[in-house]
Amino acid sequence: MTSRLDRAGDSGLLSPVRAGTDAEAAVSDSAWVQAMLDAEAALARAQARLGTVPKASAEVISGMARAELLDVRALALASRETANPVVGLVQAFTRLVAAEDERSAEYVHRGSTSQDIFDTGAMLVASRVLGIVRTDLARTAGALARLAARHRNTAVAGRTLALQAVPTTFGLKAAGWRQLVLDADHRLAVVEAGLPVSLGGAAGTLAGYLEYGRIDGGHTDPGAYLDQLVEAYAVETGLARPGLPWHALRTPIADLGAALGFTAGALGKIAIDVQTLTRTEIGEVAEPAGTAAGRGTSSAMPHKRNPVLATLIRSAALQVPVMAAGLTQCLLAEDERSGGAWHAEWLLLRECLRLAGGAAATAVELTEGLEVRPDRMAANLKLTDGQIVSERLAAVLAPLLGRGPARRLLTEVSARSAAEHRPLAELLRDATELAGVMSREELAALCDPAAYTGAAGPLVDRALGS
Repeated sequence: MTSRLDRAGDSGLLSPVRAGTDAEAAVSDSAWVQAMLDAEAALARAQARLGTVPKASAEVISGMARAELLDVRALALASRETANPVVGLVQAFTRLVAAEDERSAEYVHRGSTSQDIFDTGAMLVASRVLGIVRTDLARTAGALARLAARHRNTAVAGRTLALQAVPTTFGLKAAGWRQLVLDADHRLAVVEAGLPVSLGGAAGTLAGYLEYGRIDGGHTDPGAYLDQLVEAYAVETGLARPGLPWHALRTPIADLGAALGFTAGALGKIAIDVQTLTRTEIGEVAEPAGTAAGRGTSSAMPHKRNPVLATLIRSAALQVPVMAAGLTQCLLAEDERSGGAWHAEWLLLRECLRLAGGAAATAVELTEGLEVRPDRMAANLKLTDGQIVSERLAAVLAPLLGRGPARRLLTEVSARSAAEHRPLAELLRDATELAGVMSREELAALCDPAAYTGAAGPLVDRALGS
């Protein structure tokens, strides 16, 4: 039983937010092995560009760099003996290449070290996942833009500290959600553009690469060959060129974690708002029913349809920032290569990538199918019998009655409105202080929540125009 469970691997049972998503597939063990093989193949091609590896051998190495030819589970078990998966990978890959062409096997991992291959592979994985996430963020931003435009003037209760405060519009709420998504995409774009190759050799000096460059290609100027090799490797991988080897300078990982943490948090803000607005007592929005039969149903209560999409997104938003903090902590990498801090990054990074990816994929479905209920919004605006516009009344009545008297009047009638469940406008009409000061029609207009949404409309226009 135990061995069968071991072979099954991580199916996503305890992490449904990312189960079955493209991001999950892009960070699987097989995908990670493929990325490391891609790093090995790109290195051979880069060296071939500079004449230190035969082009024919680079072609053989590239052709054999296929994860399906390797036993990923065997590599995982072998990594217990070396504390990283690259040593076993290089050995198994060298055997594969040798079976195809024995001479080419000499050029696998030429002058390299495990961390160069793993870190470059990690950047390739990250690049692929960020492409997926950013595509989903673009779709989410588009859906939110449509909601914001459609509901530019749809009045809804603004809530602060859980209570109704003053009116706003659902369009402005959606525009705010969209801004967070755009902010997340911007951060990911900056990080994505700077994901670097890793070339440092055993201790960050590239000595092994340089020595093979001298022996095999006659490159005697270390600085010139360094520039040429790093540039060629960057071209072959599609990654950026770093300023220095970064074995123990973990800025790329920390930045990546921070951007993913922000992304999850931004999507989590949307999720928690949707959870609140779907409450039975509020009912201003509803999640899309989806195509899956029984989505959101309770195992015990047949009447319930739970907000599962928002719940999934929120679960990721609570996890990713914590793991991103762990990646930041791994900046404490001792010496020229860490014994533990580097290794601690791997699972944290994968979880950040696939949880943020799962949240982004789920956000697309949530926002594109979100059901907005203006009738419930209008009904909820009436719950306080007009008290939701007390701020406006205070501003209008102060010049007419004096600030102190206006405040006392509103405090008194608000208390009566709450106790007697009578509209605030009705009580103000009967107030002797306002006799001859304001007509019934003027008071009714002032107490209309939909007429007190401030600059919500223009703010939506500005947000969508950006």
